[in-house]
Amino acid sequence: MIRTALTVLAALAAFTLPARAEINIKEITTPGGIEAWLVEEHAIPFIALELKFRGGAGLDTPDKLGMVHLMTVLLEEGAGDRDAREFAKARDTLASSISFSVDHDTISVSTRFLTENTEETMALLRDALTAPQFNDEALERVRAQVLSVLQSDLKDPEELANLYYYRDIFGDHPYAFPMNGTLETVAALTRDDLVGALEKAITRDRVYVGAVGDITAEELSTLLDNLLEGLPESGPDLPQMAEPDLPGGVRVYEFETPQSVVRFAQPGIDRDHPDFFAAYVLNHILGGGGFESRLMSEVREKRGLTYGVYSYLSIPDYANLWAGGTASANDRVAETIRVIREEWTRMRDEGVTEEELRDAQTYLTGAYPLRFDGNGPIARIAVSMQLDDLPTDYIRTRNDKVNAVTLEQINRVARERLDPDKLTFFVVGQPEGLDTTTQ
Repeated sequence: MIRTALTVLAALAAFTLPARAEINIKEITTPGGIEAWLVEEHAIPFIALELKFRGGAGLDTPDKLGMVHLMTVLLEEGAGDRDAREFAKARDTLASSISFSVDHDTISVSTRFLTENTEETMALLRDALTAPQFNDEALERVRAQVLSVLQSDLKDPEELANLYYYRDIFGDHPYAFPMNGTLETVAALTRDDLVGALEKAITRDRVYVGAVGDITAEELSTLLDNLLEGLPESGPDLPQMAEPDLPGGVRVYEFETPQSVVRFAQPGIDRDHPDFFAAYVLNHILGGGGFESRLMSEVREKRGLTYGVYSYLSIPDYANLWAGGTASANDRVAETIRVIREEWTRMRDEGVTEEELRDAQTYLTGAYPLRFDGNGPIARIAVSMQLDDLPTDYIRTRNDKVNAVTLEQINRVARERLDPDKLTFFVVGQPEGLDTTTQ
């Protein structure tokens, strides 16, 4: 029976809204003061509900690293009068999906359910948010899993590269802290720590809601007020804006591996800056466009230095980076970094061609509607738009903003924003023939 129900849910999740950019978003405020965005779609009896609580692992303190992450993982490991097994069985019997995740900026709650099972699914979710058990058996089991991952990460050059990259760029800002914690801090966390993390991270003043599917504004209002009633009204102060340390050069972290892992970054651009879309299109041409990007062409296709290289605009809540990454054999890392820096410089000095701009705009506007391929993705996008302080008509106007980027503007932004002197490389491995600024 459970398998049949899950199959039905999977089928409904796939057969939802068609891929389209015409999404009618309603803004609602519940009688209890919760604001939410809703897209009504009554063609099928299925609802996707997405919640995000701003704060996330960024609320950890240096002596309690990994606390918010461990708390979040345990939310579905027993709640109310159900232990982990009973909670999972109740959820599966309803053919519902409830999952939690965390990053440095948010805790995410993703729920999918049939309309007829709304009340029972929300009762389970409310238990998870307001009455998680955090019992000893679940805590020790999940703690052991986290510690195992942390042990494994110490042997993984990709994870080590991420660790050193964030640590060195962000110093004492929470972005520098490992989200999963350390072996020492996770081992020391107590049940009281998790209860404290829940109370400061799951609060009414920092919740953002997106709902898509077979539900009216009135029904969603009642659902949210019942679901979130009793949560703390507010949490502690959020982190301040970070000041990334990106002096340029190359930093090497010795690690025995045949292939070095490379991360790189320079200062980025605010999401609401007038030049953001020009930078976005520029990055697509530079390293965001997969096999069509300049970095991929020069580093992989022409020289065979790597399987892949990429760049992206990183815009978390408290920092802006223009970042990227790759990996290469130890004896070819120096050449790889040289070519990346040369391409960064060439794009700054020479800009892009009209053909490159037109191709990038065609791709970016054509691919955009494909993001809206179901209720779940639309609910997630609706919440992300709220977190980025975007208007409800952004979905309709976004492609116009991409198409409005001119050759003159994008090449001015290239000159003003791309900064090879501040492009800082972080290398984990045993690179050969590499001039470094830090060992």
